[in-house]
Amino acid sequence: MQLPRPYSSAVVFPLTSSASALPRFVPMAGLMLGRLLCRQLTWRPARLLIALSVLVPASALAETQATAAPESYASGSRAFVQDMARKHGFAPAQLNALMAEARYQQRIIDAMNRPYEAKPWRDYRPIFVTPERIAAGVAFWRDNAALLARAQAAYGVPPEVMVAITGVETNYGGNLGGHRVIDALSTLGFSYPRRADFFRRELEEFLLLTRDERVDPFAAKGSYAGALGKPQFIPSSYRAYAVDFDKDGRRDLWASNADVLGSIGNYLAAHGWRRGQPIAAAAVLSEGLPAGIAVADKRPAPPRATLSQLATAGVTPAAQHQNGLTDAGTRATLIALDGMETEYWLGFENFYAITRYNHSNLYAMAVYQLSREIARQYRDAQED
Repeated sequence: MQLPRPYSSAVVFPLTSSASALPRFVPMAGLMLGRLLCRQLTWRPARLLIALSVLVPASALAETQATAAPESYASGSRAFVQDMARKHGFAPAQLNALMAEARYQQRIIDAMNRPYEAKPWRDYRPIFVTPERIAAGVAFWRDNAALLARAQAAYGVPPEVMVAITGVETNYGGNLGGHRVIDALSTLGFSYPRRADFFRRELEEFLLLTRDERVDPFAAKGSYAGALGKPQFIPSSYRAYAVDFDKDGRRDLWASNADVLGSIGNYLAAHGWRRGQPIAAAAVLSEGLPAGIAVADKRPAPPRATLSQLATAGVTPAAQHQNGLTDAGTRATLIALDGMETEYWLGFENFYAITRYNHSNLYAMAVYQLSREIARQYRDAQED
């Protein structure tokens, strides 16, 4: 049988309630399956999946055949189905049919082995702190000013921080990821031994999420690590921290900027964000590396040394960052980043809260520096 050309019998199937949420074309059988998922809380896809396999575009078929799945992928899938049936009441036959459509992707394994956070700071920063991303952040803030003000009131997180996280994660929704989440999480959960337990749990959370939020599990696309939507929440974070900030009855992190911004604020608040407190400050080391003070690099560490203790060791905030740092008991982490020359920074409780979003000091510093530039240009534009 000749396979149809891509999209020849396709319709637009929105992942969320908005048709613009995810402009992803799905064959008609996929639409039928999606509608079935929206009507019921259990899957009955066996016959539909047979039809869907006939309608898969040739390019996608070639991609899935390019790298054979290791035995761990099939055996992991079987064990996973049994666990999901036992723990959450999924029907094994139906879930087996669903998982049969998941695909091992070697390129996901390859991407996991070369993460952005492995780069030095001098190479990492220019990826995210750019004139284009700053300008787009100013525009995103302007377009969502009322939502940002409401989220700040609710959670205490400044608008520029929520904007910068959205900018670093997906360029304000411009890059939501190109991997099917079910492929990413099954590949990593079954065939990436170093973190298999973590990603297997995230696959469990993803299938529960699709059932709870009526999301088509085949249409959901995200990062190579299975992160979802504009804020790139992993499924467990989606289920735990996403909020229905627009009160429409759904938590939609693809199409609802209200839900996106409210969820970012809620996440940071739940992970220790302190309203009105500083994030970071450039550090001056008057006596070289301080004795008795731990120095972090890329790996985050909770703030432990007080400003008073740091000052005694010869470490002080740079003059341009001293506003608001009047409490000698404020705790900070001394951080060394590998820029063109070594950069020393003090990361406060709110900096550490950002590292709970992505466990990297590089990530948190990119968010911080992008947020400052966005805030400066936004306020300059307001004064003009």
